Amino acid sequence: MTWIVELLDDRVREQLDVLPADMKARFRRIVELIQSYGFDQLREPHVRHLEGSLWEMRMKGKDGISRAIYVTAKGRRVVVVRVFVKKAQKTPRREIDLALERAKEVTDDEPHAR
Repeated sequence: MTWIVELLDDRVREQLDVLPADMKARFRRIVELIQSYGFDQLREPHVRHLEGSLWEMRMKGKDGISRAIYVTAKGRRVVVVRVFVKKAQKTPRREIDLALERAKEVTDDEPHAR
């Protein structure tokens, strides 16, 4: 059974839409890797565990770096809850807190870590 990658809602779609084209292309490539090889097979530099149930897709482009924070959910789903351009060395606490809050909106059982 393959993994499905979805966006939480229109807020996340809008965040993704404003990324530079090369970062969006990298996002699509990571999504393809998850769908082709499975969530369990992916590691850095593509994805990295953040905290609790949160993981991040790591996108790099000519104008900088961005992240897509996601959780996994029932039904072999990866749900992206936040997308942002990263300015600091470390993922800012406010981004993690926002992602944790949005993770509560995922409509199945509790999201789970890998």
